Amino acid sequence: MQSTATVILPAWQRWLVRNGVGVGVSLLVLIGVVIAYLNNGVVTTAVLSSTVRQATPLVLGALCGLMGERSGVINIGIEGQMLLAAFMGFMMNVWSGNLLLAVITGVATGALLGLLLALMSVTLKIDQIIGGTVINILALGLTGYFYTQGLTTAGKLRPFAIPVLSDIPLIGRVIFENPPITYSTFILVIVVHYVLFYTRWGLRTRAVGEHPRAADTLGVNVYLVRYINVIVGGAIAGLAGSFLTLEAVGSFERAMTNGRGFVALAVMIFGKWTPLGSWGAAMLFGFASAMQTQLQFGGEINIPHQFIGMLPYLLTIIVLAGFVGRARPPAADGIPYEKE
Repeated sequence: MQSTATVILPAWQRWLVRNGVGVGVSLLVLIGVVIAYLNNGVVTTAVLSSTVRQATPLVLGALCGLMGERSGVINIGIEGQMLLAAFMGFMMNVWSGNLLLAVITGVATGALLGLLLALMSVTLKIDQIIGGTVINILALGLTGYFYTQGLTTAGKLRPFAIPVLSDIPLIGRVIFENPPITYSTFILVIVVHYVLFYTRWGLRTRAVGEHPRAADTLGVNVYLVRYINVIVGGAIAGLAGSFLTLEAVGSFERAMTNGRGFVALAVMIFGKWTPLGSWGAAMLFGFASAMQTQLQFGGEINIPHQFIGMLPYLLTIIVLAGFVGRARPPAADGIPYEKE
C-alpha cells in the first residue's frame, strides 16, 4: 500500500491547496458582486468600471517593481518614473497632437529612467533605495519646474467596445469597453507571467534574483539580466504614466501620481511578487478607490470626505503592516552583485 507521504497530487489540486483561501475569498466577492448587480446594475457597473481604471496604473507599477526585484534590484523610483513619463507624454501630445507618439514618448522616458536606475544600482553599486529616491526627487523637480499651466492637448485615448463581448451582462462593459492602455495592461499581466515562469529568460531572471553567484557559475550574465529587467520595468512604469495623462484625465498637474508608485509597491508585495497576484491586489486597491469616489459623490452616507479619501492609503498601511513579514522577497533583492 502506497504511503500518504508519497502520493503526488495533480497540479490543479496542489494549486488549490496553496491558494484555497484566496479562491474562497474570490468566490465570496463574486457572489457579492452578482447580488449587487441584480440589486442595482447601473451603480455596480459604474463602480466595477472605475475599479478597473483605478487599478490600471497600480498593476503597471507593480509589474515594473517585480521585474526589477525578481532580478534582485529594488525599485522605489516607480513614482518618479510614472510622473516624468506622464509629463513627457503629455508634452509630446501638446507639441505634436499625435497620441501614439505621445505614448511611445512616455514609455521611452520610463525606460530611460530604468536605465539610470540600473546604472546606479548594478554598475555603480549605489544603495538601491537611495537610487530610487534620486529618481523620485529628479522627476518631481523637473516636472514642477518645466510645467506650465494652461497647456491643452488635442484629445485623449478613448474607450472602444469589442463587439459581442461588450454585450455580456455585468463584465461586458467593465472588461471589454476600455481604452487601449487598459487593454494593454490585461495583456501585459499575462505576458509577464508567462515570461517569468515559462521561459528560459524568466528562469534566469528568477535565478539571478535568488542566487546570482550560482547563476553566474552556470554562465548567466547577471549584470545583463538585471539591466534588461530594470529597463523593461521602467518602460512599463512609463506606460502607467502615459495612462494618467493620455487616457485617464487628458491633462497634467504637478505631483499628479499622488503616491501611486508607492501604492504599487504595496500591491507587488501583497501579490507576492507575481503578476497575477499583483493584478488581483491592484483590483482590491482599485475597488477601494472606486468606493471612495462613490461614497463621496453618491450622496448615500454623510461622512466627511477627508475620512473617505483615506480609504486607499489606509488599506496600503494595513497591507504593509500585515503582509510584509509573511511575504518572502527574492533572496538577493537589493544586494549588489560583485563578480569574482
